Amino acid sequence: MKPIIVEPHFDKVKADVLVIGVPEHPENVPGWEQLTQDFSSRLPEWIKTGDVKTEFNKIVKMPAIEKRGYNRVLFIGLGMKKDLNEERLRQSFATIGKELIVNKASSVAIWLEPFTNDSMGHPDIAFLAAEGIGLGAYQFENYKTSSNEKDVMIETIQLLSEADMDELKAAFEVGVVHAKAVNDARTLVNMPPNLLTAKGLAEHARKLADSYGFEIDILGKQEMEELGMGAILAVNKGSVEEPQLIVLKYAATEAWEDVIGFVGKGITYDTGGYSLKPKDGMVGMKGDMGGAAAVLGAMQIIGELRPARNVIAVIASTDNMISGEAFKPDDVITSLSGKTIEVLNTDAEGRLVLADAVTYAKQAGANYLIDVATLTGGVIIALGHDKTGALTNNEAFFEEFMEASLETGEFVWRLPLTESDKRRIRKSDMADLNNSPGRDGHMIFGGGFVGEFAEDTPWIHLDIAGTSDAASAHDLGPKGGTGVMVRTLATLVQRMAPEEEA
Repeated sequence: MKPIIVEPHFDKVKADVLVIGVPEHPENVPGWEQLTQDFSSRLPEWIKTGDVKTEFNKIVKMPAIEKRGYNRVLFIGLGMKKDLNEERLRQSFATIGKELIVNKASSVAIWLEPFTNDSMGHPDIAFLAAEGIGLGAYQFENYKTSSNEKDVMIETIQLLSEADMDELKAAFEVGVVHAKAVNDARTLVNMPPNLLTAKGLAEHARKLADSYGFEIDILGKQEMEELGMGAILAVNKGSVEEPQLIVLKYAATEAWEDVIGFVGKGITYDTGGYSLKPKDGMVGMKGDMGGAAAVLGAMQIIGELRPARNVIAVIASTDNMISGEAFKPDDVITSLSGKTIEVLNTDAEGRLVLADAVTYAKQAGANYLIDVATLTGGVIIALGHDKTGALTNNEAFFEEFMEASLETGEFVWRLPLTESDKRRIRKSDMADLNNSPGRDGHMIFGGGFVGEFAEDTPWIHLDIAGTSDAASAHDLGPKGGTGVMVRTLATLVQRMAPEEEA
């Protein structure tokens, strides 16, 4: 999407659709009187009779009254201006994006003034317009033989504003970057597992490295064996697909220091192994690499915006299958860290691959760690499908992360990780750790297991099992992969980057 910024003369709009936000008491919006003159003197009457709604996110569509530079008008209710915030406006613009796809519109004009309030200026709205419309308009190109092409792509957004053009364009372009990265992550999650294998994820990472100049290293089975990555190798034993440890480095400074490490779970399909899932539980397991998708999406934003903070991304990828060679309950394996693990549940495989990936990230210089994983059904039981669960061992780091989460509107809820929990993870007659202490507190035990390998490094665990995939259309997009945590991870890096000297 490209921005076009012009002064708000409604009789000069050139777009398929004109969008007009309608708050309560729109007569207080600067320029409203001019709008009624340029658009229609009957607009106040339509609002009064309810033909045009002011309630939040209510849509009214109508064709252009006479021949104009636009074919259709879309009114969207904004409610009370004092209640407008970034999250609500992101939803409104996503709703607009969905409507544009329904109307097969490739261009849109938006009058920015009604969307602003005392806390949000025109650049903020330009950013939210690009991000929200991009997210709302997402379509997955499926594999139906009738058509696998998108109906329409939104090419231009005309911003009607008297604000500084350069500021609006800069903010808009950042919003486009965010939306595209999230949508690319969504596409990875939506792809079928026969088409997206571990090597497919690695190939996507290579393209990012080529585009943004990242240092990249892909470790296959032989390299893992040489290093002693027994945890990921155990999970891979039943597969015919070679495992991949995908490493991307973004070096923002000459010295490789103050490094933020992102670690993603990249299980491209999970049968549960010999702890076999029921048939209904296997459907959707193509999305068990949602953590890897989130990390790759965040790296895409980082590559575009170039924050002044070093970042390493480590993704452990394989599928979890069954064969005569597959690992079994009661096996004891040795991780890259040297810690031994008693396998009590082969369906608790994500924490095993993360164990080796976290250790590798630490060895590669990560000073802070965030692992992202569709790890447990327990987080869904505890928090539902709309909240990401979190654990941490460092209050200051988590507070910084939560500020980023609040900025992006991605809801995260922290659960406790106590010494009693850690003792249960370490309880084994056979090894240093066990990978499945029980169903009670399942999310805590799953994430806490990964924390055993983070040790004293500041660490945050994000369980996105409930939030990485949507069973139906939602505020910011369609059914399927959500691209959750892409924006928050990238925003955290921006927040933790040192301010440039004037």
